[in-house]
Amino acid sequence: MTYTSITRLGFAGLVIASVLALNGAIVSAHAQDSDTKTPLMKPASDGGRDPFRKYQSPRVAPRRSNGQVMPPSIQERIAQYRAQKLAAMNARMPAPKPTTALLLSEMQIVGISHTPRGYAAIVEASPIKLSYVIYPGERFYDGQLVAIDDNRLVFRRETVFTDGRREHSVEMKALRQPSSADAMTEVKALATDRAVAEPEKQKASAADKP
Repeated sequence: MTYTSITRLGFAGLVIASVLALNGAIVSAHAQDSDTKTPLMKPASDGGRDPFRKYQSPRVAPRRSNGQVMPPSIQERIAQYRAQKLAAMNARMPAPKPTTALLLSEMQIVGISHTPRGYAAIVEASPIKLSYVIYPGERFYDGQLVAIDDNRLVFRRETVFTDGRREHSVEMKALRQPSSADAMTEVKALATDRAVAEPEKQKASAADKP
């Protein structure tokens, strides 16, 4: 009886120890599996947004404009104009006007007048010392004449950049003020006209006397 009881108790203890060891192995495997899985939410320190902080839109870095394309020299522009004029003549098309080879900065407004076609302006190209009569819509190398007022011209300037962008701006040019040399010339011309006209008046008055 004593041997049988001892055997039964030993077998029961062995079974209990086996069950405990198996449960421990299952719990350890489950813990390792949980550690290898990726967490659903990343902590704020990993680069995620903190849900307790106010949302701020990301800053957009300002776009840096590339350099401005500088126009060629007046000699190169005149050569381009002559080539375009020759090509237009060969194609029997209207030739471009000479102002297409000139920059807005090279223009001086000499005078403004009213014609049957509307307002017209007389401009002088400073590099070549030539004058032209222009009307609204006239094109230049870097812009276009938009309107003519009583004492100024309104242009639309076009600026070209090396990245291909084109920007337009409004530019106004006032009527050129006469210089001191021009004023002296006008005074001398007026004095000469008076000197020539005075003898003519005297002759006319003497002829009218009986």
